[in-house]
Amino acid sequence: MIKSVLPNIIHQHAEGDQCHWRLFISGELAFFDGHFPEQAVLPGVTQLDWAVKLGCDAFGYNANVATLEVLKFQQLILPNTYVDLVIEHQPQKSKLTFSYRDGDKRFASGRIVLNGAMNTERAS
Repeated sequence: MIKSVLPNIIHQHAEGDQCHWRLFISGELAFFDGHFPEQAVLPGVTQLDWAVKLGCDAFGYNANVATLEVLKFQQLILPNTYVDLVIEHQPQKSKLTFSYRDGDKRFASGRIVLNGAMNTERAS
């Protein structure tokens, strides 16, 4: 994964096996530089990195990805956009299902299968 630099988190809410973040994707983030000159867009690898980082932190995993499943990028995330990141935890399968959306508008979604190693520092 890339070095995590998270966006501005406006709000975070957790309930059971689901976490929700309201994010502001500032046009000042370095991820937009050169991606693309005509219209800056947030790279998919950055969206995936944020989902792994925030999901693993929220549910107590080491960020050790085994595989990615059903990874889809439906719409571009442009600079200075508010989005919701919703991550659902499937503990019996060591999976995190994520989606970036704003109301009915879906930007990206997928499933992250982790190697199952829980973060022992968080658990203590």
